[in-house]
Amino acid sequence: MFAIINIAGKQFRVEEGDELKVPHLDTAEGETLKFDQVLLTNDGKNVAMGSPILDGASVSATIIDHGRDRKIRIFKKKRRKGYRRNNGHRQNYSLIKIGAITSGKLKSADRSSAKEKVSKKEK
Repeated sequence: MFAIINIAGKQFRVEEGDELKVPHLDTAEGETLKFDQVLLTNDGKNVAMGSPILDGASVSATIIDHGRDRKIRIFKKKRRKGYRRNNGHRQNYSLIKIGAITSGKLKSADRSSAKEKVSKKEK
């Protein structure tokens, strides 16, 4: 089973047991978090998509570590002008481990309206 979730404005495809580097989260190491912004779940047979978020779906995760990513160099130069600038940047991140994924079910009215929209487009 996998899910697509939104963490700090970025979308991640997660499965149970995955370890991810996500933008820095202000919680202590070892604490458990619950992400409610689930966009899609797939268990191999059933796919549930939200518009945009699934109701009742959530993903639990545990923070393993906080750290800083590798340095990225920013080099600017204008030829023949003697202009050179060299900067670096290291992004803070949190390493999380995905726990349980609970899927939310779409309402029957949502499914029927989605089928109606598809059938109207085909005509």
